[in-house]
Amino acid sequence: MAGVISGRLAAIIHHHHHHHTTLIPTHLHQQPTIKLPTIHARRPSTMSASAITPTTSLDNLTIQPTIPSSGCWSEFAGNISGEWDGFGADFTVDGKPIELPENVVPNAYREWEVQVFDWQTQCPTLAQPDNSSVIYKLVRLLPTVGCEADAATRYSVEERVIGGEDNMVSSFAYQASGCYTAVWSTQKSASLKVLELEHCLIDPRDKESRVRVIQIVSVEGNKLVLKNIKVFVEQWYGPFRNGDQLGGCAIRDSAFATTKVLNGSEVSGVWQRSNSIARFQDSPNILQELVAVDGIEKSARDADSLVLLPRNLWSSKVELEDGEKTCCEVGWLLEPGRAITSKCVFSINAELKEIIVSSETAA
Repeated sequence: MAGVISGRLAAIIHHHHHHHTTLIPTHLHQQPTIKLPTIHARRPSTMSASAITPTTSLDNLTIQPTIPSSGCWSEFAGNISGEWDGFGADFTVDGKPIELPENVVPNAYREWEVQVFDWQTQCPTLAQPDNSSVIYKLVRLLPTVGCEADAATRYSVEERVIGGEDNMVSSFAYQASGCYTAVWSTQKSASLKVLELEHCLIDPRDKESRVRVIQIVSVEGNKLVLKNIKVFVEQWYGPFRNGDQLGGCAIRDSAFATTKVLNGSEVSGVWQRSNSIARFQDSPNILQELVAVDGIEKSARDADSLVLLPRNLWSSKVELEDGEKTCCEVGWLLEPGRAITSKCVFSINAELKEIIVSSETAA
């Protein structure tokens, strides 16, 4: 059974007798009173990406436009910028959660045979509204017992740059809403390339809530092989502060890695969708707006081809048109009969053809 220990972690107790229960040591029941930073109760409809000046080397970042700025980019920059905090977890290609390394888990949890699967995370993000560039950090915080003073101790920090002279992304497609899909490429060796397909989906009913699902795919010859999946469930906590704000028990959400997975029958069958597309094949632009196309498409989805994940999420990799295309898809079931999806479509040579973000309803 999954549970939250002191607002920080989801844990599963595995006893030798296979009896599962959530166990909290008695000294954890006493929650200290902590003073939290003031945060905005509601997100402003239009947010300046530079509302709060960053306090680190990000100040000195020189950014060159990659494509001409537009009203869509400015709106996207406002919706993506800020402090996105939450939880993250890794999953196998079968959708099984992967336990955190033993060396980061507090002794108290190991003594009680607690397995920890979720990181608490921060993702401070700053997009420039006047030129096409984004910089964000993925911060993983060390697990702690309760709301301790060191609840925000960082385990790792990974910084990524989109656009400008320090660009790190291979392809990037975005919508004004704050949704985006990014392809990150790493050449591990002369014969091995690894792609990270990052799908960021914003809840259209609540733009302070989003998920990021990253499919780790190796390119073996011309074949794409899914290796594992990373999931981040995040909420917006205020304008950009370069991660210098929340942590510990201030997080509104809870850990999710061991919670119930999506029921495949809820997303299988015939669905109809309206698409927004960015086409990258034979295009010099690595940053592109997702442009809505006319018409409604219908397609069938087979539950057997899906990796079912918690929080009503799924991942899939399927071959289309007799192997002429490979489609890597991530989906989020918002409510029964309604979903949003993001797809990266690759050619037979494992080259990105297009990115498609769709609003879907059950037919």
